[in-house]
Amino acid sequence: MSFKLKPPFNKFPTPIVNVEFEEENVIGRADKRGNILINKNITDPELITETINHENVHIGQMARGDLDYDEKAMYWKGKKYLRSSFAEGDKTLPWEAPAYKAE
Repeated sequence: MSFKLKPPFNKFPTPIVNVEFEEENVIGRADKRGNILINKNITDPELITETINHENVHIGQMARGDLDYDEKAMYWKGKKYLRSSFAEGDKTLPWEAPAYKAE
């Protein structure tokens, strides 16, 4: 009789990198390469966990093709949102609402 062993870890974990952000008040960011970038000055373990959970939602959104971005705009399910027309991290944005629920 044969059986399959399931590893006790995620086979494709999301890389988490501590970086210094040029922008003030940025805690974390998900990049197009599938990395989660965390502000290296954040030391609160609870805030780090919340940020990772939040950014993992964005990683999934990008992997599904729902979310994309460039320097001038965010693209959510085919609709373009100019960055100049909203505040980054606004909890009411369609791609942010599910990410804030994951915290």
